[in-house]
Amino acid sequence: MLLSVVIPVYKGAQSISLLVHKLHETLQHVSFEIVLVNDGSPDNSEEVCASLALRYPRVSFISLRRNFGEFNAVICGLNHIKGHFAVIIDDDFQNPPSEILKLLHKAQSDNLDVVYSYYEDKKHHYFRNFGSWLVNQMTSYLFEKPKNLYLSSFKLIKKEVVTEICKYTGPYPYIDALIFRVTKNVGRVLVEHHARAEGQSSYTIQKLIALFLSILFGYSLLPVRIILSLGVISLSFSFILLIAQILGLIDTGATFIAICIFGSIQTIGLGIIGEYVAKGFLTQNSHPQFVIKSKHINHAE
Repeated sequence: MLLSVVIPVYKGAQSISLLVHKLHETLQHVSFEIVLVNDGSPDNSEEVCASLALRYPRVSFISLRRNFGEFNAVICGLNHIKGHFAVIIDDDFQNPPSEILKLLHKAQSDNLDVVYSYYEDKKHHYFRNFGSWLVNQMTSYLFEKPKNLYLSSFKLIKKEVVTEICKYTGPYPYIDALIFRVTKNVGRVLVEHHARAEGQSSYTIQKLIALFLSILFGYSLLPVRIILSLGVISLSFSFILLIAQILGLIDTGATFIAICIFGSIQTIGLGIIGEYVAKGFLTQNSHPQFVIKSKHINHAE
């Protein structure tokens, strides 16, 4: 099988049927499968996806027991693919299915492990565009990715890279970070981006903060290194204050302020260490990435 299309589904009952139909039309000359993962959607997405799996031999369906988040749903789907390439596409129809062929052609022609999409004009809400920009700025530094590479959720990944990604068993998978742990053989291709046809985006400030913290504390030592640097600076400044006090150049008030500053730095440092310890505890405690409620796996060739 050449291609597996992984679709995380959340509140997608109104759009997923048409998306699956369009995928069959677009990919009719390609050996493909579709893997739908219902991420604990509160609407009737589960029933719609189950009916699609019964109707189409190329469609498999997995339903998670609760909402685990988009990345967890994606990695669940990636664990069940059979294709030589996997494409991840959202259920909201903002990425036309026809654009999948652009990603596939780019990967095959340039022998790339991963192909990201990028857009001339994104039709997302301005808040989501800002969140995407912020995450891309941070990941450019943390993962040493090219600055002009937009980490789109619409991407194609070679099966060998998918296999390595799926070896990660922690509770906080961030697909793009896992990709850059495995390969730097990455490209991009320009695709169309349409306005959302149905419903509203579930992208919120809480999810942006959660993603930011997950990347920062789950895939980087940057916070610890910042606190270590501040500690060295504080220690040096403390010696200066001590010498100044001995020479009678400062009074007790200045010393009190300095103590408050250093105490704050220590408190922040303990908080950061606590984040790492907590995430390590959840990982060691086998906190699940996802829990499957039911699944219907078709064996399309």
